[in-house]
Amino acid sequence: MHQLLWFETLLKLVSGLALLLAPLSVIRLFGLPAADSGFWPRVLGAVLIGLAGATFIEGAWSGSRGLGLAGLIVINLASAAVIAIVTLFGGGAQTRRGSLLLWVAVTVLFVLSLIEIAHA
Repeated sequence: MHQLLWFETLLKLVSGLALLLAPLSVIRLFGLPAADSGFWPRVLGAVLIGLAGATFIEGAWSGSRGLGLAGLIVINLASAAVIAIVTLFGGGAQTRRGSLLLWVAVTVLFVLSLIEIAHA
């Protein structure tokens, strides 16, 4: 269980930092739709860093009232569903590389949710 929380924390922290520090470069690198400014990607980065912090607290402090496993499951399933729907309707990425990355993200989030449900 703790290994899963550490993986979840690391995944969200690295993604959040990348979006926060170099949003437009991340967008170009992954072939995602271009943004006029880095504002919204940075906001998403900040949210991911916050989620990483809550996940860290949940894993590091016994008896914590952090995010909780149930919260992670909901966040992961909701994120996977939104990314999948947007990608299916052609709004997710402009390149094959971007589409592939989004489907990898959907798969990772879904598998994480299944593992977390098994541990709940």
